[in-house]
Amino acid sequence: MKKIIIGFLFAVLFLITAAAIGLAAMGYRMFAEALENKSLDDAVREIREQKSFTPLSELPDTYTDAIIAVEDHRFFSHKGIDPISIARAAWHNLLSGTLAEGGSTITQQLAKNMFFTQEKSFVRKAAEVFMAARIESEFSKEEILELYVNSIYFGNGYYCVKDACEGYFNKLPKDMDDYECTMLAGIPNAPSVYAPTENIGLARERQKQVVESMVRFGYISDDEGARIEGENIGVKAA
Repeated sequence: MKKIIIGFLFAVLFLITAAAIGLAAMGYRMFAEALENKSLDDAVREIREQKSFTPLSELPDTYTDAIIAVEDHRFFSHKGIDPISIARAAWHNLLSGTLAEGGSTITQQLAKNMFFTQEKSFVRKAAEVFMAARIESEFSKEEILELYVNSIYFGNGYYCVKDACEGYFNKLPKDMDDYECTMLAGIPNAPSVYAPTENIGLARERQKQVVESMVRFGYISDDEGARIEGENIGVKAA
């Protein structure tokens, strides 16, 4: 009986390993084909040449801190892939039987925005990992963060931080206050849900989650978090 159990476990391990190798191979093929169609330099140039492109130096520290805290708090310590987040997401997906949680880092999200579709698939996730590793090897963390905030979707047709800031708050990114910074940082997680012009109540709930993440990871104190949550916001009508 013991030999049967051991044999079964080895068979399962073999199948899992074979599936992982096959998935990695398909992901690498998708990654290579993406770079054949458009080089990484060209993809980056497309973002930087947008008329609404905003340098990192023109963004408030509160905004960039908020983005990192809520999206990828190990951003400055990983190499484009966060095994802890991936393992947690895989476990949650296994329990739910869906691909609802991705565990993607900021770099992986940038890779997806530049080269891949939003379709959820294991092959695309594998390709995303290869692309994230390539991006991390050629660009600094600051450059990656800058490209990210200039290529993510904020809802209402806004595909970069400047357009979103002007559209929602009627101001330039550098003029955002702390409340607006944390509100804007929460939107990309689900733009159709958290856009303040769609549902200000849900937008504020998400903004509160952002502030709590900033407190948890040491970007602001409890008192600062309470102050930000106590502020109000003016949002332009959609």
